[in-house]
Order: sequence, then structure tokens, then C-alpha cells
Amino acid sequence: MTGKVYLVGSGPGGTGLLTQRAADLIEKADVVFYDQLPGEEILATLPERAEKIDCGKFGGKHTLEQHEIENEMVARAKQGKTIVRLKGGDPFLFGRGGEELETLREAGIEVEMVPGVTSALAVPASVGIPVTHRKYASQVTILTGHEDPTKAASALDWKLLARGRGTIVILMGVANLPGIAEALIANGKDAQTPVAVIERGLRKDRRVTTGPLARIGAIAAQAGVKPPAVIVIGDVVRLYDKNRPDLIPYGGK
Repeated sequence: MTGKVYLVGSGPGGTGLLTQRAADLIEKADVVFYDQLPGEEILATLPERAEKIDCGKFGGKHTLEQHEIENEMVARAKQGKTIVRLKGGDPFLFGRGGEELETLREAGIEVEMVPGVTSALAVPASVGIPVTHRKYASQVTILTGHEDPTKAASALDWKLLARGRGTIVILMGVANLPGIAEALIANGKDAQTPVAVIERGLRKDRRVTTGPLARIGAIAAQAGVKPPAVIVIGDVVRLYDKNRPDLIPYGGK
């Protein structure tokens, strides 16, 4: 009998924002393929009896390549195992969940998608930045700051993005932040547009770095900003108040 694979989003960090469905599936899993983004608190809940397979990425180096992850999931599903593929945030937002879904379906494996709370919305909210606001922004655009390096050209329309009056949220963009800012300004974005870079969003050691678009690359470099971080660009950043003691991480213990 063929097993089943669950593509599970673990949310932005900590068990507080892990869905009940995700927690139930983790408890019942025979095999868990996990990344590092779910965080130590969630990874500590993985059942002892389950086989745990690290699919993490460290400094650009993969523990397993994407095709290896997919092949291993197919192989274990064909052994009749119940498999949880555990990803940070939501598996279909820059998490390569769509690619894994295709591979599993082509292999005849039953798949269920379990959405997760995405850091693109939760992390700005945790520091008091709403990505939309009736006064400041009526739209939000979510980008990856790290496109597929094998693509011949970027799929991002910087001219369109620069003209937009809404909020831009960027995931996986720390390394390319200076280039992102330069591309937006070159295409007409106001150089004084406020930017917030939120590191380790739902953890107790969270840090927020702010500055104008023209200088945010240099400011972030001087501050030693490191991933994981969520970048928010737009007037909604003006609502961030670093002096608010109630704005503490709420996803963990």
C-alpha cells in the first residue's frame, strides 16, 4: 500500500503559530523531512519514533539537493510511510512546495497541502507594521529576493514595482538588498521610502533595522544584518515604533 505525503507549513516560528492540523500530522508521521526555518521549538516536537531527515540549507550548501529530497519522499511513500514535509511559513510561498507537489503527483503519490502562516505577513505584524493600511497602502506585493540562479533573466518587473504605491515585502533578500534598493530607485522609486529589515521575526532575539531606501543597504551592512529576515518597503513602515514594549515575539514560548 502506498503511503501519503503532507506538505506542511510550520508558520513563522514557534508553536504558537503552528496550526492544529500541522501539529496533529507531525505527531502521527512515520518520516519527517524538515528544513531549519521551522525553528528549534517546533523541531523539538518531532516524535522520537519518526525517521527525521534534514533537508536544510546552510550558507548556500544543501544537505540534500532538491531532486534528492523529492526522490527520497517518493521512495518512502512507496514503502507505505506517512510522510510530513515540514517547511517554514507556507509551503507554496517561495518554499518549492509546488515543485514537490508536481513530482509526487507524477509518481502517483497521494498528497495533501497544509497551509501555514507566512512570515511575509506575520513578521511585519509582530512589530506593529501592517502591510496594508487605508491611509498608506491598498495593496501588497510579495517578492523573493533570491530568484532561481539558472534563469536567463529576472522575472521581476522593477519598473512596475517602483511605480506601485503599495507595500513591497521581500523574503530571502538580505544578500541582495543593496541591488534591490538600487533597482527600485533606478526605476523611479522615491529614495526616501522607509524600509524595515526584521531579523529572526518571531524569536526572542528578533531585531529590526530601519532606514531610507537609498541607504538601507549600507545601514544593514553596518548593523551586520543576517538572514533569515523579512524586508518591508513602503509608507506602512512609518507605523513601526521601536519604543513599544508590547511588540514582542508571540510565536514562541
